[in-house]
Amino acid sequence: MYYEYKEGKKRVNDILNSSLQIIEKDNIPSEDTFTFDNAYKCWVTSIFVDIRDSTTLFSNDKQVMVAKIIKSFTSEIIEILREGNTYNEIGIRGDCVYAVYSSPKQNDISEIMDKVFWINTLFKMLNKLFEQKGYETIKAGIGVSSAQEVIIKAGRKGTGINSKVWIGDAVTKASKLSSLSNKNNISPIALSDCTYINMIDNLTKNNSDAPNWFTQVYDYKYGKYYHGDIIKSEFNEWINGGMK
Repeated sequence: MYYEYKEGKKRVNDILNSSLQIIEKDNIPSEDTFTFDNAYKCWVTSIFVDIRDSTTLFSNDKQVMVAKIIKSFTSEIIEILREGNTYNEIGIRGDCVYAVYSSPKQNDISEIMDKVFWINTLFKMLNKLFEQKGYETIKAGIGVSSAQEVIIKAGRKGTGINSKVWIGDAVTKASKLSSLSNKNNISPIALSDCTYINMIDNLTKNNSDAPNWFTQVYDYKYGKYYHGDIIKSEFNEWINGGMK
């Protein structure tokens, strides 16, 4: 191959010298509204669900078992994440399933956190079913973060190769928190300070003990965040009762 570097320099200068309009919106706009000349700024909340010690799992020589574990994990996580109409993007990155939602209101963040509690309980069901088949069990870290993000369309103009890029704390911090949770004495669910502040009042309305479900910690890289191990009691009772 030969890279036309002089043309590359021209393209980069065109990008650097172009105007970029950032438009504030309550909700993430539809895909067809994004161009290479605009960007949107919206409140979003992101969830990342990341399998712990996936390197060991993926290197297991029982490849059929591993494939079925991953297929089961991704299938049911996505089923929970896709409920409702607020999600803008759901995807899989290796051993991680993620979603990004519009969340201009506190109620939106509370509804998103409800999905997190379902997902946390889901792992109990998955592992019971895996054990019944003689399969390995799995753990995952769940990271949640909310922020006002700038969203751009990035890629190579004119090629059809492009994707949205999220600039801010919601997506990147959710990913980082998922890698911190469910290990080193951190609970399975880790959420950013912004997410916690905007959902705890609604959670407390339903249960006055809710603030005690979370522990505040400080990480020198990621700042203050909260972690907990909240489950859906009815779902959990059904699992413990034999799933009949």
